[in-house]
Amino acid sequence: MNIAVCIKQVPWIDQVRFDPERKTIVREGVNLLMNSLDRRALTEAIRTRERFGGQITVLTMGPPQARDILIEALATGADRAIHLQDRAFAGADTLATARALARALQQAGPFDLIFCGRFSIDAETGQVGPEVAELLDLPQATNIQAAEFDAAGRTVRVRRETEEGVEVLDLPLPALLTAGEWLNRPLRPTPDQVAAAQERPVETWTAADLGGDPALFGMSGSPTYVTEVRTLPNERAQVRIDGSDPDAAAAQLVEYLVRRGLFTPWQRAVPRAVALRQKDSDPARAVWVMAETALGRLKHVTLELLGKATDLADRLQGEVAAVLVGSGVAGLVGEAAAYGADRVYVADSPALAHFDTETYARVLSNALQVHQPAAVLFPATVNGRDLAPRIAARLGLGLTGDCIDLEIDGDGRLVQLKPAFGGNIVAPILSRTRPALATVRPGVFQRLTPDPARQAAVVTLPVPAASSGRVRFVESLPIQGASGVDLDDAEVVVGVGNGIGTPEHLPLLHDLARALGGTIAASLRAVANGILPGPLQVGLTGRAIAPRFYLAVGIRGTLTHMMGVQKAETIIAINQDPDAEIFTACDVGIVGDFRQIVPALTRAVVQARAAGK
Repeated sequence: MNIAVCIKQVPWIDQVRFDPERKTIVREGVNLLMNSLDRRALTEAIRTRERFGGQITVLTMGPPQARDILIEALATGADRAIHLQDRAFAGADTLATARALARALQQAGPFDLIFCGRFSIDAETGQVGPEVAELLDLPQATNIQAAEFDAAGRTVRVRRETEEGVEVLDLPLPALLTAGEWLNRPLRPTPDQVAAAQERPVETWTAADLGGDPALFGMSGSPTYVTEVRTLPNERAQVRIDGSDPDAAAAQLVEYLVRRGLFTPWQRAVPRAVALRQKDSDPARAVWVMAETALGRLKHVTLELLGKATDLADRLQGEVAAVLVGSGVAGLVGEAAAYGADRVYVADSPALAHFDTETYARVLSNALQVHQPAAVLFPATVNGRDLAPRIAARLGLGLTGDCIDLEIDGDGRLVQLKPAFGGNIVAPILSRTRPALATVRPGVFQRLTPDPARQAAVVTLPVPAASSGRVRFVESLPIQGASGVDLDDAEVVVGVGNGIGTPEHLPLLHDLARALGGTIAASLRAVANGILPGPLQVGLTGRAIAPRFYLAVGIRGTLTHMMGVQKAETIIAINQDPDAEIFTACDVGIVGDFRQIVPALTRAVVQARAAGK
C-alpha cells in the first residue's frame, strides 16, 4: 500500500511568549517539534504498512529547519521524505498550504491512503486535511480513533469521535484520514535511529517543481490574512483557600459560589429576537448560519450563532439566514425563526439522514454560489470543522477556524478573531473572498430570548437524487460515563484530571456534579489514562466549553487545557500541589486532597441548597 503522511513542525506551546510592545511572537529559544497528532498519523501509517507492505512518503512545507522533522520521520520508519521549501510558500494560510500539498501529493503519488493530523497545535484549525481531500477529490474521515482495513486493503472502517459519541464509517480507498488524539500510542525513534537517518536523502521541492500558477501558493494565494496580534489578559481573581480543614474550605467556597449566583437562575442580559427584517433585503449583506441538530432540536451552538449573526446583520444592514440540511429538519424552521433567522434555507431528505461531508458540501456549495451571502458561520464542532474546509476548498474561499469573536469593521468586512498558540494571543483575520467563512467555538456567544411569533421566509434547496458521498455510515455509539447533562450547555461542569488517580474515585465527582446540577468533563491526561472517554475531553485537542462555573479537580492547568475553558465565568481549582499552573488561571483555588475536599464540598452544597441560600 502506498501511503503519504503530511506532517508539520510546530513550536512548543508552553514556551511561546508574546512581546506586548512590539506585538510580535517571541520564537527565540522555543523548541520545535513534530506536531503530536501528525506523529500519530505517521504511527498509523507504519502499522498499516506492516500489514500490507508498500512505502510511506512524508511531506512537510516549511523553512530549512523543518527538515529536522523529516529526518525524525525517516528515523521512525518512513521510506521517503519530501520538503516543500521555497520563499514562494511563505505566509500561506490553510488553503494555500493545502494547494501546495495537494500538488505535491499528485506528483509523488498515486497514494492509496493519505494521513494527516487532525490539526496542528499551533493553529488548531483542522482545515488542511479536508481541503487536501477536496482538492484531490478523495473521501475523508476526520478525528478518527481507530482504523480497520479489509483483508484486500480496498476499504477501511473507522471510528470517528464527535461531541455526541462515536460514528462508525466505511470508506473506499484511496481516502484521506486525519488522526485523533486517541488513535494510537505514537512511535518515537531512538537517538541512534535519528543519527542514522541523517545520512538518508531528503528531497527538496520548490514552487516551480509543483508547476501550476505560482500565485496560488504562499501569501499571494491565501484568501485570508492576519491584520494584527492581540493578547488575552488574565482577569481571574486567583483567590487561594487553605484546604487543610476540608469542611471549613468547603463552607468558604460555597459561600463564594452562592454570592456568584450558584442557586439563582443564570440571567443573561440578552434581547429578544428582532422583528422580521425586510424580505427584499440585499442577499449580499446576509449572514448565514449552518445549523446543527441533536435529538430533533437545534443545537445550542446554532442558537448562539443565530444570536451573533443578528448583531452582525444589523451592522451590515442585511438579514440572518439559517441553513438546515438533514432528514426531518423542515420542522425546525419555526425554532430557527424564533431565535433570529429571517430566512431559512432547507434541504430535507432521507438521503441526508446522516451527516456526510461530500453530500452536505455539495448542497451548501451550490446554495452559496446561487445566493452569495456576505458571510457563513459554522459551529467549530467536529462536523463543522469537517464540512467548512471542504466547502472552502471547493469554492476557493477564505476560512478562519475556531473563532472566539466576530466583528464588522468600518469597511463592512467580517473580522474573525482567532486564538493561537494555546490561547496566549488572538489574531484578527480578514478574508479577501466572499462570502467570508468562519467556524466558531461553542459557548462564546449568547443566544437571544426566542420570539415564537417570528416567522421566517423558507427557501427549499435542491437535494441530490441519491447520496453523492462515498463514505457509508454504519452506526453511532453514545458517550459512556457522562452525567446526563449536555456538556455544551451545562451551567456547572466538574473537570476531572489525572490527579484523581484511578476511575474508582469517579463516584465522588459524579456526586458533586449532581449536587451542583451539572455534569463532568475530562482533561487530556485523564482520558489518556482511561479515567473518562475521549468525547468528554476539554482543551486544545478536545472541546471548548463556557459554563457558569468550572470546577477543576486534580487538573494541572496547562495552557492546552485552559484554552478549552477560558470562556467559563468562574473557574475553581482543587489540587494538592500548591504550585500547579491552574492556580494562576482560576478565580478560587483550594490547596488540598480532593478525596477530603470533594465530599465536604458536596455536603456543603446540599446543605446550602436545603437551607435556601
